[in-house]
Amino acid sequence: MKIRIKDNTVRIRLTKSEVASLSENGRIISKTEFLNKDFVYGIEILYQDGLSISFEDEEMMVQMPKSYVEEWVNTDRVTFEETHNKILILLEKDFVCIDRPEEDQSDNYPNPNLVC
Repeated sequence: MKIRIKDNTVRIRLTKSEVASLSENGRIISKTEFLNKDFVYGIEILYQDGLSISFEDEEMMVQMPKSYVEEWVNTDRVTFEETHNKILILLEKDFVCIDRPEEDQSDNYPNPNLVC
């Protein structure tokens, strides 16, 4: 899971196996280990309408409805984008990068802009 934060925008990209794990387990978590504390972030399925986000005890969690995850798994939909409490949330499928072929991208979604 990749995360990018800029001002009031939180963008998270998930690989194929991460989307599958979210669908199967209802939650996925990642963390960055700092010297004195871990920053934990993730996504969880909640029975609600739309996306929401919370930040408590150094843990940032995005909540999304099960219907969104089912759509992600079963269709070509790439992005969910909504604003919650002044925070723009972008959840995206992670595509193979065109300009970074040296990275292991075997679990990424095929890039529609990559000509093979």
